[in-house]
Amino acid sequence: MNKTMDVGGPAQPLLTVRGLRKHFPLKKALFGRAGETVRAVDDIDFTVRKGETLGVVGESGCGKSTTARLLMQLIAPSAGELMFDGRTVGGRDLPLKDFRRQVQMVFQDSYASLNPRLTIEDSIAFGPMVHGLSRRDALARAHGLLDRVGLAPVRFAGRYPHELSGGQRQRINIARALALQPRLLILDEAVSALDKSVEAQVLNLLLDLKADFGLTYVFISHDLQVVRYLSDRVMVMYLGQVAELGPAEALFDQPLHPYTRALLSAQPAIDPDHRTECAPLAGDPPNPINPPAGCRFHPRCGMAASVCTQRAPRPVPGGAGHAAACLVQEPGSGHPLAAPLAVAA
Repeated sequence: MNKTMDVGGPAQPLLTVRGLRKHFPLKKALFGRAGETVRAVDDIDFTVRKGETLGVVGESGCGKSTTARLLMQLIAPSAGELMFDGRTVGGRDLPLKDFRRQVQMVFQDSYASLNPRLTIEDSIAFGPMVHGLSRRDALARAHGLLDRVGLAPVRFAGRYPHELSGGQRQRINIARALALQPRLLILDEAVSALDKSVEAQVLNLLLDLKADFGLTYVFISHDLQVVRYLSDRVMVMYLGQVAELGPAEALFDQPLHPYTRALLSAQPAIDPDHRTECAPLAGDPPNPINPPAGCRFHPRCGMAASVCTQRAPRPVPGGAGHAAACLVQEPGSGHPLAAPLAVAA
C-alpha cells in the first residue's frame, strides 16, 4: 500500500471548516404557515491538522454524527465551506469523487455497514475497482489490508459478514476504508459497540495504522477516556455549536467551558472515596428547533448571568490554541466573572 505521509508543522490544516450549517426543515404547519427547522449543526468553524487526531465529544443530539456526515458529504450542508488541503470541496479544483477517495468513514454499526451478499474480499476490493483498479490488483490490495488489520486472508477473505464477530467486522470496515489509500479517516463511534477487551485491540490497531500510513483522524465518541487516549486535540459540541476546542491534555486538565467541566465530572469514578454525589448537569439539552437566545447552555449552567440570555458567546482563544465559547472567558463581556477589557496605553 502506498504510504504517502502527511507531513508538516502543526499549523498546517488538512481540512478547514468555515460556517458549516445543517438545518432540517420540518413539515409545514397548518394554514400554510412556514414549518419549523431543526438546527442540527449551526455555523461551526474548526480545522483538522495534518497527521493529528481530532476528538469530538458531546451529549447525544449535539450534532456530532451530523457533522461527520457533512464532512464526508453524505448529506448536503445548508451553508458553509469545506477546504481540503487548500482546495474547495465540490468545486472544480476538488470534485466529490476525488475528495471521497481521500476521505473515508467508519461507522458505528459494523454489520449494517457491510453488504451481506458480498464476501469480505469483495467488500474491500469494491471501492478500488470503482476507482479504476483491476479486479486482480484490487483483490491483492484487499488481501494485504486483511493481513494488516490482523485477519489472515486465507481464513477470512471468502467469508460473509454474518460469519464474523463484531470486532472482526469492524476490522473489515477499517480495512475497507483504507482500500482507497485515504489521507483522512472519520471514525463515528467506531468502537462504542465493542466490548472493552476488543475495543482496546481496535484502538491500538488504529494508532498503528495512523503511524504506518500517515493518516489523520476525526474521532467521534461519547467515551471521554477513549477520546483522551487517542486524540491530540478535542472539540466539545453542544446543541449544534462548538463549546470548546483545544489540546487534549489541556482540555481535560483545565477545561474552560462549564459544559466541558460538567461532562468530565459525570465520568464514573473507580475510587469509592471520590464518587459523584450529585448530578453535575441537570435536565436535557434544549430543543434544537427553538434553541435559547444568547448562550445556548445558559438554562443548565450554574454560572449563568443575565447577560448570558442576551449575548451569544464567541470562541475566545487562550493559550496553546485552547478556546471556549463562554462569556466568562471573554474580557469585557458583561458577565460578572469576566475579566475587564485591557486598556491600551
